[in-house]
Amino acid sequence: MMIRRRGKWLSGCLAAALMTVPAGAQEFDPNHLPPSKDPARVPNGLAKTPPMGWNSWNKFACDINEQTVRASADAMVSSGMKDAGYTYVVIDDCWHGERDANGFIQADPVKFPSGIKALADYVHSKGLKFGIYSDAGRMTCGKRPGSQGHEYQDALTYARWGVDYLKYDWCYTGTRNAEEAYALMADALKASGREIILSICEWGTNKPWLWASKIGNLWRTTGDIGDYWSGKREWRRGILDIVDENEPLAPYAGPGHWNDPDMLEVGNGGMTTAQYRSHFSLWSMMAAPLIAGNDIANMDAATRSILLNRDVIAINQDVLGKQGRRIRRHGDLEVWSRPLSGGRTALLFFNRGAAAAPVAVRWSELGLTSARPKVRDLWAHRELGRIANGHSATLEPYGVAMYTLTP
Repeated sequence: MMIRRRGKWLSGCLAAALMTVPAGAQEFDPNHLPPSKDPARVPNGLAKTPPMGWNSWNKFACDINEQTVRASADAMVSSGMKDAGYTYVVIDDCWHGERDANGFIQADPVKFPSGIKALADYVHSKGLKFGIYSDAGRMTCGKRPGSQGHEYQDALTYARWGVDYLKYDWCYTGTRNAEEAYALMADALKASGREIILSICEWGTNKPWLWASKIGNLWRTTGDIGDYWSGKREWRRGILDIVDENEPLAPYAGPGHWNDPDMLEVGNGGMTTAQYRSHFSLWSMMAAPLIAGNDIANMDAATRSILLNRDVIAINQDVLGKQGRRIRRHGDLEVWSRPLSGGRTALLFFNRGAAAAPVAVRWSELGLTSARPKVRDLWAHRELGRIANGHSATLEPYGVAMYTLTP
């Protein structure tokens, strides 16, 4: 995310480690081997499928408080999202208060009077996991205290609170080296003793797909998403622009390390139902994290039908972990394919344009081993039977058709 808009004392070895890493020394020697090249560095073993959950930013931005987060956790359960696989409830920017006299970060006492630990406990009581936000700079994008110089201190605080997921931004970082900065926080999280997913949010500026697979679990590939179809507006990107930037990076994604084209805008009101359905389908084909960004406590039936489509979610969560690719584009019409576990294939027809249009594919284009695969329509939730040679569909404006093909 970019904004130009956007008690208990430690003891033992962890306290000793913290005391021996003073704030001014929490930087890497630039002559050291880059973290991604260090043979001793290994992934943290988390996020074997793309993370799913909810984040406060796209809908609420800095207008966030503990009541909204609790209501969202309640809605994750009551709406069926939890049962569909959504796991993480993540507070984005603006939860921070000040640091205390010892440098430990505190929550904003007005917005979060019960404290973050109590809020995390509430989220956990719902069978969900809890996420939080910080920044690798001296301030967050919303000008709250950043983690620069306090990485180990903050990581240990998050672990005490029960944090399971950290979104780590890149505002006010000055001349910091991104790879080194994110590796430092990754090491701090590991030293905390708690398993915490690391979401790298530096907007693709430093090409994290080239170095982050053993540092974080997901990395932003583009500027911030906007709730609109196409075009670049300052730091924001429309859905089509993000898709075109993220799609070529498929070779870098896989279990435990995912390309992140930013959070979902489904249900926020800036696009049509067809466009939101396409948005959700494309994110699922691209093995992107499915982090809802709407007011899930008050979503309408159309939004619920998209976010809870288990057929499409199953494509996103497929254990093979291969990101789908665009195999053909002609004007506004596209054909996408994604290999799935069990020798299956996901097929997507996509219409970028404002007019309804037919699109077709031959099975030979997809490299299928079966000449008559069993076809399931994932938005109609209907088995189409075994179909020879290929398939076609007429797409509504800005629409998709999505299928699984089973040998």
